[in-house]
Amino acid sequence: MKTIANKKDLISEGDRAPVFTLPGAGMEKISLAKFKGKKVVLYFYPKDDTSGCTKESIEFNELKDKFARAGTLVIGLSPDPVAKHVKFQEKYNLNQPLASDESKETLLAYGVWIEKSMYGRKYMGVERSTFLIDEKGKIAKIWRKVKVPGHAEEVLAAAKALG
Repeated sequence: MKTIANKKDLISEGDRAPVFTLPGAGMEKISLAKFKGKKVVLYFYPKDDTSGCTKESIEFNELKDKFARAGTLVIGLSPDPVAKHVKFQEKYNLNQPLASDESKETLLAYGVWIEKSMYGRKYMGVERSTFLIDEKGKIAKIWRKVKVPGHAEEVLAAAKALG
């Protein structure tokens, strides 16, 4: 599996968002191309049903109507399988789309599949990141190394500012 070689290889604000079609928790196909003409918030999270990922997903879910009024769709994406997404959605009554990227191709395309370290052990994992994509399919704003509290509100403010 390829990895991002260095920071210059990362996508940036103003770049065209990498397109993807992935399975969703409702067995639907979630495709970025399907949402052209709408703003999209794409938040990448490491793992279903862990404390930080649960808090983040709940915060985005609670603001779903406000995002809709701002003409913005919110999609969560992790490498977890669809069946795990379904259980996660049911357990926390989440109703935003959750896409499954078990192959990690989309995670790599967005530069969020990175080497991490915990207690001196190195491993590959998802860097909690969020991308705001404008109606033309370009990346309007990127948040990397996201801290969960208040993040969804900050993203909502940016989506509203796009007009």
